[in-house]
Amino acid sequence: MPAPKRFRHVSRIGPVQVGTSYDGRGREKHTAACTAPRCGFSADYDSRAAAELAARTHRCPVR
Repeated sequence: MPAPKRFRHVSRIGPVQVGTSYDGRGREKHTAACTAPRCGFSADYDSRAAAELAARTHRCPVR
């Protein structure tokens, strides 16, 4: 079982949190994840700008 990710430089844009961590091979990855109930959106990106853009343009399908 893989170790849990340790996020650093976490910020919040609306309901979406963006954080930076390292993957299993030591590469830096940026994750955007929605914290709204029953949304389920999360994605990994190679650049912080891409993760923040996804956070800004995310629209929760559950209302």
